[in-house]
Order: sequence, then C-alpha cells, then structure tokens
Amino acid sequence: MTPATVFEQDMQATLKSRELLESNPNLMYWYQRLFQRMFAGEGDLAGKVILEVGSGASPLKQILPSVITSDVMPLAHLDHVFDCHEIHRYPGIADHSVDIVVLTNVLHHLKDPLAFLKSVGTKLRPGAKLIMAEPYISALSWPIYKMLHPEPVNFGIQAPVLDRIEGPLSTSNQAMPHMIFFSRPAWLGQLSESFDLAATRIEYFSSLSYMMTGGISHRLPVPCGLYKRVFPLDGWLADKAPRLFASFFIAKLVSPEA
Repeated sequence: MTPATVFEQDMQATLKSRELLESNPNLMYWYQRLFQRMFAGEGDLAGKVILEVGSGASPLKQILPSVITSDVMPLAHLDHVFDCHEIHRYPGIADHSVDIVVLTNVLHHLKDPLAFLKSVGTKLRPGAKLIMAEPYISALSWPIYKMLHPEPVNFGIQAPVLDRIEGPLSTSNQAMPHMIFFSRPAWLGQLSESFDLAATRIEYFSSLSYMMTGGISHRLPVPCGLYKRVFPLDGWLADKAPRLFASFFIAKLVSPEA
C-alpha cells in the first residue's frame, strides 16, 4: 500500500471517527470533562489565543468555539493545515502569539514528539502553556491498552521516535508519552531550553470511564444518567491511586518567561 493510499485512508477514518464520537453522548461527556480539567485554572479562555494541534476528530471546537484548529490532514473543518513537526516554519501562525497549545491523544502518533515539542515553543508567548492529554500506563490500563486496543504499546524503544510512519493516524506508540514524562528523564530533559521544566504539572484523568463509552470504534449500551453518576468515582480512583487505576494523564508545560 502506498503512503498516499494510507494517508487517504487515515483521512477517511478521521472523518468517520469524528462522526462516531459526536453521536456517542457518553464519549462526548468524557471529552467535555477532560477539556474542563485541561483548562482548569487557565482563567478567561475567551481572551486567550488557543491553538489545537491534531484537531482531526477532536470535538474541542464545539465546546470552545474560539479555538484555532489544525492538523496535518487537509480536512474542510480546520483553520490551518501543516505538519506540526515543522510548526516553527509555518507562517500562518505568528511567532510568540499563542497563549495555549492543546493536544489530545496526539503526541503518541508523532514520528518525533520531542522535535515537535521543541519547535512549538517558537509560537508560544513567554509564560504560555502547552497542555496535552495522553494514555497513562497503570496496572489497570496496561492490559487494556496492550490487548484490547489496536495501537501498539512498545516500551522497548531506544529513542523517542517512531521507526516507521505509515500514516498520521495509523502509526503510533501509546507508551511514548508515558516514557517521556515518567520513565526516561533524559528524554524530557531535552526540552529544558524550550520549557521551564520545574513548572511542569502532571495530573491524572479517569480510570475505566473512557472504556465504558466504547471509545471511538464501539458504543456500549450504558445509560447516560448512570454513566454520569459513575464518572466522579472513576476520576477519584485515578487521582488517588494513579499507578493502579489511571488511564490518562494531563501534562502542562510552561514556556520560559522573557
């Protein structure tokens, strides 16, 4: 299969995922609560320039209409189309103009996530933030991600890069963000010139509540009212014992002050 064919398949899969997500009320609720958590403490968002990277299937624009959307795939609903690894060369977004860059389950799809994180700093104002949500590998989530999720979980890599790229959606390593932020400090240390690493904040988000929605590919028949009642307990477990129960983490990186 040619790279162009894979890219086209990924575009169609992204549009289908977007449709399925929007039709799943429990999954939409999960994303609403995720975004609330990601932006908590960030003040009046209406007055900030917020850039989302990897907006293909994301519902953030529905929840925060002012967000600037972007992706590598040329989809009609996006504001910008560019390869995020080359964001420092992209003229459509001015340097040092963005208050918040946000990514949701994007970093583990990037060929070279550290190269992106170094490059994106050119677009952030001094003291601005990069906020991302990614899979967290806990005792509970490990077998789920490893055996029930189609994306690979490979802790055996020697460098924080994907060794092959088939398409922007179809290639990934769910272990990559976990390794960068939790088990390979030398990798995270490479970002010391781009971010104030001492100011980095890590939070944990949800345990089984994402799986209870069925995710993108499936829709489980869990009544929405019941789902919303269970959600607080699910979040509490992730917060109190993340190594046992958490399935996602939120990282907040801060651009150095001028």
